[in-house]
Amino acid sequence: MKIDTLGVQAFIAIATQRNFRRAAAGLHITQTALSRRLQALEEYLGTKLIARTTRSVELTRPGADFLPRAQRLLTELETALLDIRETGKARRGSVTIACVPSIGARYLPHVIRQYAAAYPDNRITIHDHSSFGVAEAVLRREAEFGINVTGSHDAGLESVPLVRDRFVLVCRDDHPLATRRKVSWAQLEPHLLIFPGNLSANRPVLDLALTAERLRLRTFYEVQHSATALGLVVEGVGAAVVPGLVVQEQAYPRLRVIPLVEPSTARSLVLIAPRNAHLSPAARALYELLVRHARAQG
Repeated sequence: MKIDTLGVQAFIAIATQRNFRRAAAGLHITQTALSRRLQALEEYLGTKLIARTTRSVELTRPGADFLPRAQRLLTELETALLDIRETGKARRGSVTIACVPSIGARYLPHVIRQYAAAYPDNRITIHDHSSFGVAEAVLRREAEFGINVTGSHDAGLESVPLVRDRFVLVCRDDHPLATRRKVSWAQLEPHLLIFPGNLSANRPVLDLALTAERLRLRTFYEVQHSATALGLVVEGVGAAVVPGLVVQEQAYPRLRVIPLVEPSTARSLVLIAPRNAHLSPAARALYELLVRHARAQG
């Protein structure tokens, strides 16, 4: 069934204006075109909607019954079209992303704030997973794209470099190393360390970087999540090796964050998405904002 939206529009204009000339002017068409649209609608419906004389324009009984329904129909159609148009412009929509928890502590909130300012009507859902979980969420299309540690995702995904995140030493202000401006890996040997566990995507990065150093680190505690490491440091259990982006110093006044050198070691974080994927407008806007932010950071 073909919906005669032009005829409905013409009918509403005539019914509300009660004047063909004003109705035609409001629609920016001629009176002849207006009459043809109304006639086509009435023929389709099989009934007269408008009773026109030389002096007046009145609604028939079917026309009076149809007017509020026609107005509601046209309003709903206009609203639906506007929603689709604004979604296409990324002004209104929703986006679901996946990320490793450490990127959600400091890096991502700054970008999300910019995105929210530009697209205040858009909703964002963030699934924070392990590196394996991030890749799986993107592959299963549970998330449109993800932020992950490089080297820890499937070949079916394409990646774009985002940021290099240096590993740091985090200790409490009463730790023997707390006053140092930087610490070499060799200087960690006498101290009890909290280290990424074997299931953490950070562990292979550290193992590869430190293999040639022949260090005897006392990795007395191993954890899978950096938030757990920070909690142990706060309690004075030991010092932790964590990615720099996980540390919010203002949240832990007693913690000290010290760069690790000789060698300086970092992990690389990347944006991942299915190959040849077509992101929704809302997701594309956030994805491109992350890329621009990364480039601005150098």
